[in-house]
This record gives sequence, structure tokens and C-alpha cells, in this order.
Amino acid sequence: MGDKTVLVARRIYTMDARRPVATHLAHQNGRILAIGGAEECPKDARIDTRFADSFLIPGFVEGHSHFMEGQAWSYLYLGFFDRQGPDGRVHPGLKTKAAVLGALAHAAATTEGAVIGAWAFDPIYLSGTRLTLEDLDGISRTLPVIVTHASGHIITVNSVVLTKMGITATSDLDGMLRQDDGQISGELTGPDLINRAQRVVGESAFSQGLDVSDIRSFASIARRAGVTTAADLFSDMSDKTVTAYRQTAEDNTIPLRMVPALGALLYPGAKALERLREVESFSHEKLYFGAVKLILDGSIQGFTARLRWPGYHNGAPNGLWYVAPPQLEEIVEHLHAAGVQLHIHTNGDEATELAVNVLDRVLAHHPRPDHRHTLQHCQLADPALFRRIAALGLCCNLFSNHIFYWGDQHVEKTLGLARAKRMNAARTALDHGIALALHSDAPVTPLAPLFTAWCAVERLTASGRVLGAEEAIGVEEALRAVTLGAAYTLHLDHAVGSLEVGKFADMAVLDSDPFAGPAADLWKIGVRGTVFSGQYFAADAP
Repeated sequence: MGDKTVLVARRIYTMDARRPVATHLAHQNGRILAIGGAEECPKDARIDTRFADSFLIPGFVEGHSHFMEGQAWSYLYLGFFDRQGPDGRVHPGLKTKAAVLGALAHAAATTEGAVIGAWAFDPIYLSGTRLTLEDLDGISRTLPVIVTHASGHIITVNSVVLTKMGITATSDLDGMLRQDDGQISGELTGPDLINRAQRVVGESAFSQGLDVSDIRSFASIARRAGVTTAADLFSDMSDKTVTAYRQTAEDNTIPLRMVPALGALLYPGAKALERLREVESFSHEKLYFGAVKLILDGSIQGFTARLRWPGYHNGAPNGLWYVAPPQLEEIVEHLHAAGVQLHIHTNGDEATELAVNVLDRVLAHHPRPDHRHTLQHCQLADPALFRRIAALGLCCNLFSNHIFYWGDQHVEKTLGLARAKRMNAARTALDHGIALALHSDAPVTPLAPLFTAWCAVERLTASGRVLGAEEAIGVEEALRAVTLGAAYTLHLDHAVGSLEVGKFADMAVLDSDPFAGPAADLWKIGVRGTVFSGQYFAADAP
């Protein structure tokens, strides 16, 4: 048996309803041995007082992120908001199209690579000003240029990429957008064309294959945010990526538990289940296989999500089906009957309704207790849909960050005020007894669970508008959703998400009390680092 250590903190919030607050936590061999006061901890343990002026909370659990964020920082950041990278450096946001083109031109002049890749471009913030084929041809006519939009559901490319894809002026492909004059715009939407562009180029800011350095970069961001467990919620499960997961799991210098979900779009027919069975034996206490991700539609701000009537506020045509509705039931039934947990991306309410209808029929034919199928994003569900979600035992992982980052745009451009006010309706979900998580979808928005919780509590847009105060939840409810709630949706609430005897000694170390200050300041609380299996990792460590 390893040494026993007792951590002493100013206050420990456990997320265990039976013992919500403590001051002492004993751990041994990476797990919690005892928790409470000094009298409840072993007398022969070493006392560690380094956290005596800090506040401990369960390590945050990010139930919907993508490890490609670690890879993306190797490319050019074009986002509208300032953003911190893996090394702690803040990258300034770009507020105009001219600034975006200037950054791309500088990258083209200084690159030594074979591709000019960039990410996080968001035309909805630039008064709808978009990058065009002509713009990117002006950046380079010899190297491929791929600009991934903030949502990850749209890319803009130059003529070099189109030529490599075999696309010409006369091509007529689903997802290939044209300008008003009929000319190819350079924008590609939908998984087929985006994946095809990435394959022919060989790499881009959001290519799927990962190596250990990519995951290490992601883990650095996670450590600064207090995250100790994270889902990689659309994994290619290639041999390269699986090897990277396994090597990371064996590396004790990387404090991250990983939950990859196989991207079903990449494995048609029976191949998804076959591949999942091949990798499940590699599971580890830092690596958990067993889930599959389905993507039904695109993004609301990219106008590629599927909306019910009355559709988009600005009259844009309805979005894309990433899985043809007639095929979805066959896929869901095959995976559900095999015991697989499903994470289903549904941004628009039409997509959510389709998922609920299909799961209703599949569960009637194949009842399965505690399946924990989770609707990811589920941004526009109304009370009637939430009632059905609750009746089927589904979980919801809501995208509360959307309220801040795109709330104003949803009011003005995509949905109108009435529907925007009920986006990411956490209060309604909890009132219906639904198991709730909140997420960042990093790299779509920054990995920062305290900020994500704040979004659900305050519901403030970037302009300072309160959007749907009736859907706000309390601080304790929001923090539970980014700890134990998220762990539940990943089938890991037995191991992480709360501080209880037998669970991993994983904690976020905070510099102030999340329950003592104003709720409006929740996002300002500093993260000093994480404790992972009892070992401390400082936020600012290299």
C-alpha cells in the first residue's frame, strides 16, 4: 500500500449530497481514503497543508470537447474573441475581415509547411462578411489554404484545395456553396466535403489524427481550467490516434482521464461496432472506450442546423442532415442493441425531435436500463421535447456557452428573441428531472468550466443582455453539471465527479470560494491547478 496523505484546505466542496463540505481529504494509491474533518482521517497519514488557503472542488469533467484543440494551436487562430493557448499566451481576437486577411498573409509569408491552416473564423461576427475563393487565392495560389470556421461545420478553401478535390466550376455537389452570381464561393459544408478536403490536403487545423503532443497540449489547457476528465467526442479511432491515447494514459506527467467517442460518420454500417470492440480492451483508469458519437445536423450560427417551423429568422434555408433520417434508426438500433452508449449531436430542434422519435421506437423494441444515451447541445428543445427526453431516460449536455458567444447573433440573425430566450434551457431540463451536463465543445468555445457554469447561471450575452432569465439555474446546480452531472453522462460517476471514498483523488484547486462571492463573479475565480490521483499539477507549470 502507498503512503497515506491528508490534504487540508480552507474548504472542500464534495458534490456529495450526504457530506457536501469538508476540510480534510485523505488519499492513498490515487484514491480517496477518507473525507470530512481531521477526526475522520487516518492518524498515521502525512499532512499536506499547501492548500490551506485554497478551495477544493471535484476535478471538472468536460463532457463534450475535442482533443483536436491541442492540435489546432499549431495553426493560425482567427477567432473574434481573445483566447488563451496551451502555453498560457493570450492570442488577440480579430475584429475585421482586413485583420483576418492580414494574419493569413503573414502566415503565408512565414510558413515552412505544406499547408496554410487556420481556425475559429466566425463571419457572423464580421457583419456577415465572409472569406471567398478569391480572398484565399490572394493568400496563395501554390499552397493549399484551409480556414475552418468557429463551429467546425464549415470550411473555406482556395483553388489549390478545390483542384486537389477534383472540383471545377461545373461541379454540383451537396454542401458546395456558390455566391449570388453563381461562382464557387470556396465554402464547403457538411462532413463529406470537409473530410474529403482534409484527406486530399493531408492536414489542416481540425484534422482528426492525434499524436501525444496534441493531447499533451489539450491537457495543458485542461489543467489551467481545472479539468481532470474530458471527452474526445468525435474520435477517428485510427491506429495513430488510439496509440496516442494509450501512450498518454501511461504518461504520469499528463493529468487527464480521457473518454473518446468513436465518430460513427467515419465508420459506415457495421464497421463502427467492429472498431469499438477492437479498442475496448485498451481501456485504462485514464482511458475509457465504449461510446459512439452521432452527428445529425450542423450549427445554428452557421445556418446548417435543422430547425422546426418557422426556421431561420433571416429566411435562410434549413440546414443539413448529416445522417439521412431514414438511415438513422438502423444505425441507432444496431448500436443500442449491442450495449453501446450513444452521444447524439442535435443542435436544431428538428434534429432533436428526430433523435427522440428514433430512440423512442428503438427503446420500445430493445428496453435497456441505464443506457444514458445523451443528447449533445440540444439547444432548442421546448418543454414538450424535454418531457419526452425525461420519459425515455435520456441525458442532456447543454451548450450554455452559446448564450454568451452567439446569443446576440441568435436574437438578431438566426432565431429571433422568443426562441433565443429558451436556448439551452437548463432550468426546464432540471425541472423535468433530466440528468444534466454543461459543456464548452472546445475548440468551438474555450475549455473553461467555471465560465460555462457562469453562462448557465447568469445567461448574459457578449453585449450584456440577459437572455432568458427564466432558464437560469443556481451556482450549485451549475457546478454539479460540470462535475458529477457530466461524469454521469460519461458513465463515470462511480469514479469521478464528486469527492467520495473510493473515487479517484481528482480535484480542481481554486483561489476563492465559488459559493461565497456573487454569482456574477463565478467566471473570475482563478484555478491554481489540479490534483490528479493525489498528485498536484500547478496551472502555470510548463
